[in-house]
Amino acid sequence: MEVRAIARNIPMSSRKVRLIVNLIRGRRVNEALDILRFTPKAAALPVAKVIASAAANAENRFEIGRNRLHITYITADEAPSLKRGQARARGRYDRIVKRSSHITVVVSDEPLQRPRNRVPTYQ
Repeated sequence: MEVRAIARNIPMSSRKVRLIVNLIRGRRVNEALDILRFTPKAAALPVAKVIASAAANAENRFEIGRNRLHITYITADEAPSLKRGQARARGRYDRIVKRSSHITVVVSDEPLQRPRNRVPTYQ
């Protein structure tokens, strides 16, 4: 049984979140939460919250224990950006783009063959 959770409009660029997402792709939920607890990146907290939410959805809706779950699919996609600006020297104006991201997690209790979205390896 696959269960998902989505966090939308996280005020962090998807590039920063993908660094954390790639650490835990394909791991068991308890193992992933342990890794995120000791990861010194700001993106670890929202990713951990989404994984915990997906695990709670599985426990409450389908009575699947957290220790049986593993992450089958996880992505960090771009969300709408806020366009801001700042005055600069000599009457100029610089654009500031405040990026945000959507985090999607799918957990499953089925045996894991391999994660669906692999990070490409370049040689």
